[in-house]
Amino acid sequence: MPIELYRDRNHACYMFTDLVDEDGQAVQANQFLIVDDDTGAVIDPGGNLAYNEVYMGMLKHFPPQKLSYVLASHADPDIIAALDRWLSSTKALLVISRVWERFVPHFTKAGKTENRVISVADAGGRLPLGRHEIWLIPAHFMHSEGNFQFYDPVSRILFSGDLGVSMTTGAQAARPVTDFKSHLPLMEGFHRRYMVSNKILRLWVSMVRRLDIAMIVPQHGAPLLGAKVISEFLDWIENLSCGIDLFDERAYQVPTATIDPVVRPSLPMLQTLRKPN
Repeated sequence: MPIELYRDRNHACYMFTDLVDEDGQAVQANQFLIVDDDTGAVIDPGGNLAYNEVYMGMLKHFPPQKLSYVLASHADPDIIAALDRWLSSTKALLVISRVWERFVPHFTKAGKTENRVISVADAGGRLPLGRHEIWLIPAHFMHSEGNFQFYDPVSRILFSGDLGVSMTTGAQAARPVTDFKSHLPLMEGFHRRYMVSNKILRLWVSMVRRLDIAMIVPQHGAPLLGAKVISEFLDWIENLSCGIDLFDERAYQVPTATIDPVVRPSLPMLQTLRKPN
């Protein structure tokens, strides 16, 4: 069942949290639906693991035939691997960075994306949705080269993609964060590896401090709720060393270790995100 993040008489935002992590083989991911009167958009609807449940969950709140947009923060499989099915079952347009426009046809049958893609320039923009707008906020290199976040000025929710992510279960992702300090260990490893550099984070923080944000909702993990938690998150991320800040020549050596094709240990995700040593 989707979680209601916001509702008024004409506008609602829903989040799905527990559709893809049941057996632990795929990273937990959130999917979102925004409804404004008789118009709707899905945000980062995911791959085939999530498609049926998102579509059926949507039926309870909004007719998919009236879906206007599939909003994609970037082009990773956990974002739009099921794009062919969304374009087949709805009349929605895909909205995505122009960096990825010519890559997304690889997710579909030949010709399926023709006249179905809104290609967005790096500066972003304001996309009409019903009587209101969704703001496409530049978030390039966090972590994708062409990347947008989606700000809903009605609910004051920033759908932040891979920024603000925490490594949790679907059940944990359903509970908003109100104590940032205790939540931080679930975030730190991911951000140190997947964010490209502190320079990018500082530019982003300078931009979003101008927005009136009630909640930051990432594509993985739990929402950050309230002014105090959001302020603490911005202060932390603004000063975080990450990505290329942490890499040096130790990470670029001719490999000598043998990869065993029989014994294939699966490390917890955060163990793979450490600074090279």
